[in-house]
Amino acid sequence: MQAAFSPVHPKVPGRNQSSFSDRTKRKGAVAYLVGNNLCCRETLSTLLAELEVEVVGLSSAREYLEHPGADDSACLILDLPLPDMSGIELQRQIAATTQLPIIFVSGACDVPSSVQAMKAGALDFFTHPFDLPALIVAIQTALVQDRKQRQRRAELAKLRERFSLLTPREREVLPLVVSGLLNKQAASVLGISEVTLQIHRSQVMRKMQAESLAELVRMAVRLRIPYWRDGKVRSCTGSTISLFTDQSESRSLTLSGLR
Repeated sequence: MQAAFSPVHPKVPGRNQSSFSDRTKRKGAVAYLVGNNLCCRETLSTLLAELEVEVVGLSSAREYLEHPGADDSACLILDLPLPDMSGIELQRQIAATTQLPIIFVSGACDVPSSVQAMKAGALDFFTHPFDLPALIVAIQTALVQDRKQRQRRAELAKLRERFSLLTPREREVLPLVVSGLLNKQAASVLGISEVTLQIHRSQVMRKMQAESLAELVRMAVRLRIPYWRDGKVRSCTGSTISLFTDQSESRSLTLSGLR
C-alpha cells in the first residue's frame, strides 16, 4: 500500500536528498501543476526547489494552454477534474502538438480514466493518498525524458536545415550513396559521369557536415531518406517510391517529398 501523503513534511520521508539525480538539476526546468485539488503544490515546490525545478501552479486547462512554454525541460502534473475540461481531454489536446511528459494525480481511484490516460501516453498515474517519493522520482524521470526529447528535436532540426541546402541533384545522389552503391553504379543510375557523381558526393558530405559515410548514413536514417535497393528507391518503411525498369536509359531520380 502506498504511504499516505502529509503536506507538513518539508522533506521526502525516508529518502536521502543527495540520492536525487544531478541530471534533474538544470536551470529553467519546470513542473506544471494543473488543477484546483492538488494539495501537494506547496510541498512539491519546496522539494523541487532543491533540485532547481520551478513549480508553476495553474487552475485550469485554459490557463495552461495560454501559459508560455518552458525553454528547458518541463513536465505536466495533471488532475483529472478541471473547471473547463477533463484532464484526459487536455492530455489529448497536448498530444496533438507536443510530447510533453504527463503525470496524473487524482483524488479518487478511477480505473477507466487511469487506463485511458496510460494508453494515451501518460508517464504515471497517482491516486490519493500517494507515495510522495515515488512522485518525485516520476517527476525527475519526466524532466530527463523531456530534455532528451528536446535535444533530439533540436538535432533533427539542424539536420533538416543542412538537408535544405542540398541542390535537387545532390538530393538524388544522397540515397544512392548511403545505400552503399559504388560511385560508378550511382553515376550509371543517374546517367552522369563518375567524376560528376564524385563532385556531388563531396558536396553532400560537406553540406551535411558528415565526417564519414557511416555518419552520413545515420543522418539519412534520422531524416528518413529513401534508400536504393534492387533497382528501386524505397522509403524507410519499405514502400517503393521510384522504379527504374531500364538501367541502360539515363534517367533523373526524383524523390517524393524531399524537394
